[in-house]
Amino acid sequence: MPVLALDTSAAVAVALVADDGDVPAARAAPAGEGAPAGRRVLAARVAHEQRRHAELLAPMVVDVLAEASIARGDLTGVVAGTGPAPFTGLRVGLVTARALALALDLPLHGVCSLDARAAQAVDRLTVEPGAEVLVVTDARRREVYWARYRATGQADPVELVAGPGVATPAQVVADGLAEGAVVVGPGAVLYAEVLPPSDDAPVQLDPAVLARLALARAARGVPLPTEPLYLRRPDVMPPAERKRALG
Repeated sequence: MPVLALDTSAAVAVALVADDGDVPAARAAPAGEGAPAGRRVLAARVAHEQRRHAELLAPMVVDVLAEASIARGDLTGVVAGTGPAPFTGLRVGLVTARALALALDLPLHGVCSLDARAAQAVDRLTVEPGAEVLVVTDARRREVYWARYRATGQADPVELVAGPGVATPAQVVADGLAEGAVVVGPGAVLYAEVLPPSDDAPVQLDPAVLARLALARAARGVPLPTEPLYLRRPDVMPPAERKRALG
C-alpha cells in the first residue's frame, strides 16, 4: 500500500511509505525507529529551504517514486501536513497533494504537522505513556506555533491536550504550557533561552511519520481533514470598500 506523504510547513519534505506485503522485499528500505510492523520507508527527501517550496516539491516527488520504482498509478493514498505554517509554503504542499489525489483518484488525508513532530519525539526520546510533550515551531515575528500532547502508548502515539496556537515564547511559558512537558521542535532551538529543548529531541519533521499517523487514524475511522492551519490572518488584505458619501 504505497502512500505518498508531503509536508511544507517548514522544510520541503516528501516520503513514500508502504506495507511490506504490497512491495517486493528488494525495494523496501529498513523501517525507521518505531515504525509499525510492515510500514516501511521506501524513499524520502528533505530540503531545508524556507522559500523555494514550489520549485522543489514536484521534483522531489518524482525522485522518491523513481527511487522506490513505484509508478504514480501504484499509489493508494496521499497524506499532507496541514501546518500550522505561514500561508505561501503551506499552500504549496496542500495544493500539490490535492492535485495528485484528484488526478489519480486517491484518498487524501491531512495530519497536523505538529502531531507528527510530537510522535517523533515520543519515539526518539522513549516518552512514557501519560507523559506530555510540548511542540514549538518557528512562526516568525518572534512567535512560535505550539501544541501540547500526551503520549498514549498506542498505534497513534499522541493525543492533543491543548492547542494548536500561536504566541510569543514568553507567553507560552507564562501560560504554563511548558510546565512538566518534554519540549521539542525548532522553535525551542530558536528560543532556547526561554523554551530550552530536551536533549536529543528531533528538530526536523520526518514526513514518513505523517503517513504512519494517517494510516493509524484512518484505520480507526478518525476524520483527517485537509484544511490548512494558518492560525493568523494573511499579511496582505484587500482594502476595505470605501463608504459612499450621501448626496
